[in-house]
Amino acid sequence: MRKLLPIVMALIGLLAGVGAGKFFAEPPPPPEAEMAEAEPHDAAPSHAESDTGREYVKLNNQFVIPTIEDGQVSALVILSLSLEIAQGNRERVYEMEPKLRDGFLSVLFNHANAGGFRGAFTQSGNLEALRRALLESAHKALGPEVSDILIADIVRQDSP
Repeated sequence: MRKLLPIVMALIGLLAGVGAGKFFAEPPPPPEAEMAEAEPHDAAPSHAESDTGREYVKLNNQFVIPTIEDGQVSALVILSLSLEIAQGNRERVYEMEPKLRDGFLSVLFNHANAGGFRGAFTQSGNLEALRRALLESAHKALGPEVSDILIADIVRQDSP
């Protein structure tokens, strides 16, 4: 009996796991024939496209900007940026990414040196001024295909 109890408990656990898996399983996807019959206007646009002919391109790497006080690094600001561009220009953005990054770094360093990342750096007026400067830099590299700059992530890590 003592040797039988662990086996019975293992079987009960196995059956409970199978039952839970069946209960919580997602329904199967519709057959391909039904999907082929769907009309084109039923399809939702992809996450990167919209009805306005715009798409969003996230730049591959984050930007790391030091803030300097009294000749010492007082904090690091880390940003992730995306660009709103005219549809069909995604490859051009990636081709021009080194030039974009150079211009963006210049803008971000100037912003940091002017104190833009001190205090309440996430206030809307502060971020709006930064977006305008970044958009101007993007226009220099890519032209009017860029319609907006999106700050996807921003964090400041103060030095101890």
